[in-house]
Amino acid sequence: MNKTTLIQYFEWYLANDGSLWRQVCQNAKKLANIGFDKIWLPPAYKGASGKNDVGYGVYDMYDLGEFDQKGTIPTKYGTKREYQQAIDACHQAGMAVIADIVFNHRMGADAKETIQARQMDWNHREHALSDEETVEVWTKYTFPGRNGKYSDFIWNWDCFDGTDYDALSKRNELLEFNTKQWDENVSHEDDNFDYIMGDDLDFSNPKVVEELYRWGKWYWQMCRVDGYRLDACKSIDFSFFEGWLRSQGEIAHTTPFAVGEYWSGNVDDLNQYLNHCNHCMTLFDVPLHFHLFDASNSYDRYNMSTIFQGTLSQQQPEYAVAFVDNHDTQPGQALQSWIQGWFKSHAYALILLYRCKVPCVFYGDLYGIDHDHIDPVPHLAQMCWIRKHYLQEDIEDRFDDWHCIGWMVKSEHPIVVVMTNSYGNQKTFHVGMPQETFKDIITGNEVRIDENGNGTFVCRDGQCGIYLRQADVQKMKEEVK
Repeated sequence: MNKTTLIQYFEWYLANDGSLWRQVCQNAKKLANIGFDKIWLPPAYKGASGKNDVGYGVYDMYDLGEFDQKGTIPTKYGTKREYQQAIDACHQAGMAVIADIVFNHRMGADAKETIQARQMDWNHREHALSDEETVEVWTKYTFPGRNGKYSDFIWNWDCFDGTDYDALSKRNELLEFNTKQWDENVSHEDDNFDYIMGDDLDFSNPKVVEELYRWGKWYWQMCRVDGYRLDACKSIDFSFFEGWLRSQGEIAHTTPFAVGEYWSGNVDDLNQYLNHCNHCMTLFDVPLHFHLFDASNSYDRYNMSTIFQGTLSQQQPEYAVAFVDNHDTQPGQALQSWIQGWFKSHAYALILLYRCKVPCVFYGDLYGIDHDHIDPVPHLAQMCWIRKHYLQEDIEDRFDDWHCIGWMVKSEHPIVVVMTNSYGNQKTFHVGMPQETFKDIITGNEVRIDENGNGTFVCRDGQCGIYLRQADVQKMKEEVK
């Protein structure tokens, strides 16, 4: 069975002390031992806010912490050399490195340009609110700190469709540039969801596309990453990534793993996008995230037996990356939809110990989030280890109750999971191991299998029980400390 497990190795509020790449080096072997075989690292290039930039305010994609730009040489996470060392450490530990790629926009331009543009309606982005007028926009990127090393490409207004600030009038407004129009092959949210922030790349401009291909080749040759997390897919021409990923594969002589962020709770949107891009990538299962979020906030009013219905993990499991939370859903962020702590063990058991092909564990859940005084999710590392060592495809489902669901993984190392969003409950499974003792890794509760091979496995009020044979629990404890 393919038991891939991905870790997102960052959260929004990490210290801006340039230490993350060193931390990756220190922890790579331990992460692999826990059960991770893929690690998603944050954007590695210089952002407009320098050391304070999480990486999504892209300034110079050729600056991986090498040049004195935006007030710093290192990025928030460290220097270029430290990034390369982190990648090497992950490879030595047996983990594939997934790089975060942000192509939608640029920010922090080096100079202004005076051009013609029209103001557009934020809620109906195809609708102009003004005729063409003279504006002054920050759209020229000369990268003086890099001085042409690696690439002499200069970005100017013609590389973009629009922006959101007119320096002439000192007003924030949505501007579409003269002779330009939003890329058509994008999400129809707000009529057209091409624009998100900053200077919006024009994917109909051949020289822009050529530069992104050229950068991709340079990046792989410089870093030897194994795959890509693709930001803001619904705002980028749907046809772009199929060709770009094919090109990256030809450079690396392999098919790279890719997961796209298409932020929609409607599974039909995700299915449609996969068709548009010819299934060239997987997608984060955003509908499942919202099901987990709703369940955690609805308590016993949520029908647990339907939690996978209408999700990508149910409809196209080979193309779904299941996740619980991420850097955008954590408290204080733009897509905040944080799953409550009481339900976190339930949520991770569902994505790690059931049928999900590629679950993704969030750094903030594994280690906690100091900024918001959020503790680590209990037993999360143990769940990852169990997935790696004991999970098999032969699973007996008991999604037969509004409040209490469960399943049994059939193997020589059985796993039984029972969970409730209401009062304590139980499920009986035929395990086939008479007189064997099973133990719940969360509560320590023990179940003795009867002479017929049956066991009744309990979960307490609002809790999740994860049962292994006692000998398997002991082995897990020895290896996950």
